[in-house]
Amino acid sequence: MKLFRSSKHTTCWFAFGPRIGWVTFPAEAGGWQKRRPARGMKALDVHEVPLRLGFNTGLPGADASAGGPSSLRIRVAA
Repeated sequence: MKLFRSSKHTTCWFAFGPRIGWVTFPAEAGGWQKRRPARGMKALDVHEVPLRLGFNTGLPGADASAGGPSSLRIRVAA
C-alpha cells in the first residue's frame, strides 16, 4: 500500500494498493473507514508520502511506529 497527498485536494488522502486500486478517504481520524474509489483524479496531481503520515486514519500499516523512527525532528535553540 502506498499513501499520496494532493495540493489540489487538501482534505483527503489517496492510497494505492494492488488489491484495492486507487482510493480516496478523508484526512481525519478514522477516515480510512470512509474510503471510496478515487475517480477523476490525475496522477500528476498527487505525490507519494511516507505511509506513517496516515497513522491516525486507520490506514492498514500506517500506525505511529510504521517505518521506524520519524525523520521529523524538533530542534530547540540553546
